[in-house]
Amino acid sequence: MLDQPPFWLLFVTFLAACFGAGATGALFPPGAWYESLKKPSWNPPNWLFPVAWTTLYLCMSASAARIAGGMTAAAGLALAMWGVQIALNTLWTPVFFGLRKMRAALVVLVLLWLSVALTMVLFWRIDWLAGLLFLPYLAWVSVACALNLRLWQLNPGAFA
Repeated sequence: MLDQPPFWLLFVTFLAACFGAGATGALFPPGAWYESLKKPSWNPPNWLFPVAWTTLYLCMSASAARIAGGMTAAAGLALAMWGVQIALNTLWTPVFFGLRKMRAALVVLVLLWLSVALTMVLFWRIDWLAGLLFLPYLAWVSVACALNLRLWQLNPGAFA
């Protein structure tokens, strides 16, 4: 039987996946189209997005590394769900900023929210701290869903 990789190696591996997802922001930057949209008064300031995502990616990576470090049958399903949520996370930016499809991006966000919530529950059952580390992510995706919906409502002619 092989030894478990050290925590730091697992953490760096998951962090690479997170920053791969985050790289879509460089490929599909908000640009003038997003700046021209009507936004709700509670729209977060632009500087907050990279700070929030860096923090969330660190938490998500630490959480997944904790689960992967104690591989069990339950961990396999939990990590598969982690893979689903990072795939949906990666998809949202190209749909919203690349295709400018706010309605389709909202569907992606709802699926992302569900996958984050399920991942959090599965992680919590294995390691309560790993589950707790997903709570800020669920909160952020909740705000993102509300913001995406409100942007779509405020800008009906700005692509659907």
